[in-house]
Amino acid sequence: MEKYVILILSYILGSIPFSLIIAKIKGINLREVGSGNIGATNVARTGNKALAALALLLDSFKGFIAVYIAQQFFKCNGDNLYIYASAILAVLGHMFPIWLKFSGGKGVATTLGVLIAFNVPVTLVFIFTWLVIFFTFRYSSLASLTAITMAAISSLFLQRDSFLALSILAILIFLKHHKNIANLIHGKEHKFSR
Repeated sequence: MEKYVILILSYILGSIPFSLIIAKIKGINLREVGSGNIGATNVARTGNKALAALALLLDSFKGFIAVYIAQQFFKCNGDNLYIYASAILAVLGHMFPIWLKFSGGKGVATTLGVLIAFNVPVTLVFIFTWLVIFFTFRYSSLASLTAITMAAISSLFLQRDSFLALSILAILIFLKHHKNIANLIHGKEHKFSR
């Protein structure tokens, strides 16, 4: 029974719309900004870098804390499957929060928090790839898609048992970015100015 409580808690933690909440406190309706997405990237489009950084921190933290709690509960029993399930549920919570009629963000910041809890070297691969792609091409979506792909691949060498979970997260992130992918293909994707 406790296992299911932890899994449900992971989803609930992931579903807390921190970006939406802190933007609203500042009088900003994220649904009316940029892509209308409730993630940290869309907060950045408001031009408030400090607010975007806070959104990134909070959305990452909820992914980290969900996995951390699962690790404390399941690791002593060797139940890595439940730890990875908690990670996926936390990201699904962000993507499909029950409080917002299942219309949430794209899960990248929450996945970053999950990665930090999983494996620091894999996290560094993710961050390094994101930074290189973003500052080369100025597309947050392209940076995110490349970063999660490289994180999943690197896990084969750095933490093999997390590969399946990271592959699932990568697929989910790609699916949530389907409009961005179409825009990238047709040259219509929003580029961040230098």
